[in-house]
Amino acid sequence: MEWFSTLSLALGSAWTSGINLYATVSVLGLLQKVGGVKLPGGLDVLDNWWIIGFAGGLYVVEFFADKIPYVDSVWDVVHTFIRVPAGAVVAYAAVADMDPSITIPATLIGGGFAFASHGTKAAARIGANLSPEPVSNWLLSLFEDFVAFVGTLLAVFAPVAIAVVLIVFVVFFFWFFNKIYRAIVRLFRAAAGFFRGDSFEEVARKAG
Repeated sequence: MEWFSTLSLALGSAWTSGINLYATVSVLGLLQKVGGVKLPGGLDVLDNWWIIGFAGGLYVVEFFADKIPYVDSVWDVVHTFIRVPAGAVVAYAAVADMDPSITIPATLIGGGFAFASHGTKAAARIGANLSPEPVSNWLLSLFEDFVAFVGTLLAVFAPVAIAVVLIVFVVFFFWFFNKIYRAIVRLFRAAAGFFRGDSFEEVARKAG
């Protein structure tokens, strides 16, 4: 069942990339570098201290930015164009040694999972930003970090468990699709404004 383990790793790590890309890359890199894990396909490139250090540094930046109301929404706006393609790349790298009939669909589905998890994260943040106190943002951000770390570990060590998590997430995503869809639309509008040169406050208002 090596194919199942590889596919679960590909889709699971793509999903966590949509939540926290830098945590995912850092964990995968450290697992191979010091944890004795042999990652499949092209993911072995993450066995590099420069990549691990760079991803870890960006994770630290995101750790703080993600806990400030409205700053987190602007951060999500920018990362709409980073997490999703990166999730597809991670999925592709994991299945790179498999048959193209598997590689191509896995890459597309991985990108879809990254997009769905990113959109769900953004929708949750928009709801949290409606609250005047910052505690909900901190708790939600810590929970997202926890999910990203644990999800990546499950993708590597427990393929059946991460497959179950992904199935549950898909059910959840379609159950709340309308709310998530509206959040994604707002996110793209804010992203368009960001690239047009809108102010920080205007981007945050559109996103949140």
